[in-house]
Amino acid sequence: MLYMDYAATSPLYDEVIDTIAEVMKSHYGNPSSIHRLGVEAEKLLQSAKEVIASAIDVAASEIICTSGGTESNNLAIKGVAYNYQQRGKHLITTQIEHASVKEVFAELEREGFRVTYLPVSKTGRVRLEELQAAICEDTILVSVMYVNNEVGTIQPIQEIGRLLAGYPKIMFHVDAVQGIAKLPLLPKAWGIDLCSASAHKFRGPKGVGFLYRRAGVQLKPLLAGGGQEYGVRSGTENVPLIVGMAKALRMSMDNQATKMTHKYKLSEQLRAGIAAIPELGLTVSDAEQELSPHIVHFAFAGMKAEVVVHALEQKGIFISTRSACTSGESEPSEVMLAMGISRDLASSGLRVSISDEHRMQDIELFFRSLQEVVQELAPMRNPSVIQRGKRR
Repeated sequence: MLYMDYAATSPLYDEVIDTIAEVMKSHYGNPSSIHRLGVEAEKLLQSAKEVIASAIDVAASEIICTSGGTESNNLAIKGVAYNYQQRGKHLITTQIEHASVKEVFAELEREGFRVTYLPVSKTGRVRLEELQAAICEDTILVSVMYVNNEVGTIQPIQEIGRLLAGYPKIMFHVDAVQGIAKLPLLPKAWGIDLCSASAHKFRGPKGVGFLYRRAGVQLKPLLAGGGQEYGVRSGTENVPLIVGMAKALRMSMDNQATKMTHKYKLSEQLRAGIAAIPELGLTVSDAEQELSPHIVHFAFAGMKAEVVVHALEQKGIFISTRSACTSGESEPSEVMLAMGISRDLASSGLRVSISDEHRMQDIELFFRSLQEVVQELAPMRNPSVIQRGKRR
């Protein structure tokens, strides 16, 4: 079996599994309790936050633990919108955000907020001049993802942070779920006010994540309750998973530069091999420097993406079509459409996502299997789709 769908989720480190089990067994106290077991749990919670904070160079008091990326994104976006709406009701995001961001903005629009959805270039990047042109007197929030979960494009987060430094009333939120531990991330230094992360993307457990909230930023809570997490996120903290998340983040970020170099070498081989197969086309082929090292996206013109996924699955290779949250949908990829790719080809997109534990022999095995699948499926392609070409 060859698993190449790390952008959807990742297997836990063995050490993380052991740590979670030990905390569940021996440190089951409620961290809000005042007795010894509660105090022990509270110490573990605070220690985990210190590890997380150290990894991204922020203060432990700026880390709010959540159930994952979706909750972190909801808390950041709605928390700002509801708390600062007296300043204005204009929000800015992009056309290629994850569903846990996109659907939040759609909901806020229904509640009377005005949202600008920034277009992207053919490589999937936001243009700074278009962001600046969209800012107006009542803008209170800009939300831009770090790495696109589908095609792997890196957004100019640092440049956006510098731009927004001139607009102190605007909050800057970054969905870093696909970027954290894969690329450098320094929220405070980069002018980010709110930053979302999810543990299962960096070999931690599912059902836990965190939100970095810069000191001084006020958020309206989404949950009424006991006031845990500095009064922002009520609910008894899941100490075993939070500790596991901290350990996974620390392990994932050990030797980060070396791991990045290794994954870039693997992704270069992936991209070269895909480009050499005539029936396939890389979604982004002229901006490799703007791509994350762990995601390679391509299309098989005239062939439904899910057919390819299942054909590879029969050979023990596991990849995906797009975000796992939307991979079951039959509609064309909204990300690819926003990049100017035809509707037909946007139904043929495939995502390979790797880890630092993959080796060159894994890439070779993938290619042998992919070439076999392409040869098997090529006669069944829709010729009209091939003729219509890639770009609108």
